[in-house]
Amino acid sequence: MSTPTEQLHPPVMAPGDYTRYKIIMVTMGTVVPLLVAVLFYYKGLFKIQGAGPYLHALPAVNAVLNSLTAVALLTGFYFIRQKNVLAHRTAMATAFALGGLFLLSYVAYHSQVDSTKFGGVGTIRAIYFFLLLTHISLAVVTVALVLFTLYFALTGQYTKHKAIARWTFPVWLYVSVTGVIVYFMISPYYAA
Repeated sequence: MSTPTEQLHPPVMAPGDYTRYKIIMVTMGTVVPLLVAVLFYYKGLFKIQGAGPYLHALPAVNAVLNSLTAVALLTGFYFIRQKNVLAHRTAMATAFALGGLFLLSYVAYHSQVDSTKFGGVGTIRAIYFFLLLTHISLAVVTVALVLFTLYFALTGQYTKHKAIARWTFPVWLYVSVTGVIVYFMISPYYAA
């Protein structure tokens, strides 16, 4: 017997697609963080001569995308609390799209431009590196969490969606907000 949510909001994917999409989600959840790491740490392999100067605005763009993602997440949370599933879906699709744009922008920048060193000293330095470390560590986890949360929603597995969303939402929100904080902390040290 289906629940009222399932009756009003049927799954987007047909049951026959579940296995195929689960394989895609697992692959993306593994490959995306690895690809970002490779592009970040092995810049010389993928560097495009002269691209760096044209990418100088991307850190600010990334901060805006992270800010908008946080707003979309909070909006989606509000709508689901109001039991407005369609508005929730729209807000979360927006957050997902913004996250995808952020990832493309982040990879474009960090694959072409040398890392900026944080110049702060003392307590502020410790705070910066704590935020940066937790931000990066949780960002890696966020990819898989978001993909599986999306998968359970699209397949109409709303009980599983709700269970994993309880973890995904705060982690994704933390990553989005700390991304903006880290940007503002390091932005004075970017080369002009």
